[in-house]
Amino acid sequence: MTAIARREEQLWSRCAGCASLLYRKRLRRNLDVCPECGEHARLGAPERLRQLVDPGSMRPLSDLLPEADPIDFVDVLPYPHRLTAARASTGLAEAVVCATATIGGHPVALAVMDFRFLGGSLGCAVGELITRTAERALDDRIPLVLVTASGGARMQEGALSLMQMATVSQAIAALREAGLLTVSVLTDPTYGGVAASFATNTDLVLAESGARMGFAGPRVIRQVTGRALPEGFQTADFLLRHGQVDMVVQRRSLRGRLVALLAATRAGRAARAGHPPVPRQEPASRRERLADDDAALARPAGPAAAVAPSPTSGVGQTTAVRDAWDTVRMARHPARPTTLDYLDSVFDGFVELHGDRLGGDCPAIVGGVARLAGRHVMVIGHQKGHTTAELVARNFGMASPAGHRKALRLMRLAARLGLPVVTLVDTPGADPGVSAEEQGQAAAIAENILTLTVLPTPVLAVITGEGGSGGALALAVADRVLMLENAVYSVISPEGCAAILWPDRSAAPQAARALRLTAPDLCRLGVVDEVVSEPSVAAHGDPAETAHRLRAALLANLLPLLDVPPAMLVRLRRQRFRRFGTTRGVNRAGVR
Repeated sequence: MTAIARREEQLWSRCAGCASLLYRKRLRRNLDVCPECGEHARLGAPERLRQLVDPGSMRPLSDLLPEADPIDFVDVLPYPHRLTAARASTGLAEAVVCATATIGGHPVALAVMDFRFLGGSLGCAVGELITRTAERALDDRIPLVLVTASGGARMQEGALSLMQMATVSQAIAALREAGLLTVSVLTDPTYGGVAASFATNTDLVLAESGARMGFAGPRVIRQVTGRALPEGFQTADFLLRHGQVDMVVQRRSLRGRLVALLAATRAGRAARAGHPPVPRQEPASRRERLADDDAALARPAGPAAAVAPSPTSGVGQTTAVRDAWDTVRMARHPARPTTLDYLDSVFDGFVELHGDRLGGDCPAIVGGVARLAGRHVMVIGHQKGHTTAELVARNFGMASPAGHRKALRLMRLAARLGLPVVTLVDTPGADPGVSAEEQGQAAAIAENILTLTVLPTPVLAVITGEGGSGGALALAVADRVLMLENAVYSVISPEGCAAILWPDRSAAPQAARALRLTAPDLCRLGVVDEVVSEPSVAAHGDPAETAHRLRAALLANLLPLLDVPPAMLVRLRRQRFRRFGTTRGVNRAGVR
């Protein structure tokens, strides 16, 4: 191609919607919206910020973080090589750009994601940067605006990337408590862990015209269901029809809509100015917060110390080192005890409670009141089954939105009654079906995660079999997280990871090893607090002994939590998940 031809090519762009050849300068003047068909082209974060904020008002927030490869992930390329390539091609440090600015004269903190950078994936650094931005909004008492564009959590960082869903959600919760507005703007595309956390648990959710959002991607849903998807599935208009967003906004109107919403917020705050502000529990500066966190987590004695995470607790209890892929197959064994089995063998007097009170009763989630050594608790868990008929009837333990909302109802009921919550996690993931997306799967998971970060009662989670992605995390934001020796917990299934990063699914065993999804690995990473050893024949070989060990572990971890005041429980739970950011979580990982 000659130099003249290259220059000509740079002057023109072909619309992805109608294939029209457009003069690039005209397209840019039209905010990268096709003047022929209205197709909204994807924007990088810098251009998005230029369109939204007042000229000269933007003050970038630091994006300096230490280099992180927390699980030494390698597929066909080492993870650091992919990061280097993404930085070179985009000119960005990470998949999000954060700043403070004004929009129509109203001060805001903004975090804008960029799909060009590894698909806008949510990793430890992205979670840390968005969380810092939310903390800045809290410090400055200004609204937070999030612009999302993401394929989901970053699988190259394993379960640590999954934890970012909880870390950012609890930062959103803190802004809610302070009465500060949070707004998310969904752009194309927003999927997976981002959709099931901070993209949908803000006060207001706006969708840019042409945006697509969902928990499971269209390809996954087609593969699972084996049928064609409805016309316009997961598009902005689809989301509006199904009550999942507040409005759909053309790009040219987006700034104006934000200005109007921010103005209303400022007016409301001004009207309340005569009332004393709600006192904040956290120290004013982030440095003070982190120092306070360290002091709390380092206490040598007392009930509060019992809830601080211990990155090595329980590792020595394991009886043998098993290959990660063998562990995956063990976790999926059809004879492995289910939640109902444990309710019969570990707990006493279980009384099942049904329904989400909104029209559904998902069989993949069971829950109700039970006794543990004479103490009443609320137990909630995924239910798979052993036979093919049971698995089909329980949707293989994959909860629908009704299941997550049933769990949410029971969690809130437990808090009102002063009952501890025990969750038993065993799911390949949330329901990836069409109806689940129509009923708001992403938002249902997001609300569970956010609620668990502030639930004023002890929460104890156990990964008993498969802990798959956001469907597992929706029950696993807890004061203490235990894991059976032959269970697994991962941001994505090994088969899914292999299909994306390797040439084919036959690389699933390699992916399983790279994801660090076994109990000893996750204990070293600090994701899990204790490994519950299984008999040498595994849980399905000796269910009675497994139940005995699990009961002892539950009591040992639950009893100290009962003496912790509710406010301290919430504070330490938040500290537990706040430490999964790059700057702090990697130091605890112990695998580098």
